[in-house]
Amino acid sequence: MTNHDAAYYITKLTALVAELEGMDQATKDSRSTVILDQTSVGRLSRMDAMQQQAMANATSQRRQSEILAAKAALSRIDEGEFGYCVECGEDITPKRLDHNPTVATCITCARG
Repeated sequence: MTNHDAAYYITKLTALVAELEGMDQATKDSRSTVILDQTSVGRLSRMDAMQQQAMANATSQRRQSEILAAKAALSRIDEGEFGYCVECGEDITPKRLDHNPTVATCITCARG
């Protein structure tokens, strides 16, 4: 990988991390504990609020996984291992990396 390629992927991955962290921060309130006035809110409203909270928590967990994957890809760039499959050591195609720069395996290993 050339220095130009590395700079491109560093920029792309850094922007992805910033975007995901921003989205996670913006939805922080929807993940907080559900507190409802029991006298004015019915059972279905409470259940709906709890379901929305659970969905927000699941989305946050998925974002955190994506952030970790992006940071791992940045580490692989620093170590000179980016673009190589972590399982077989073969090159990951540029097309695959352009589609998702966080991937750590070639298409053959990903398929199993």
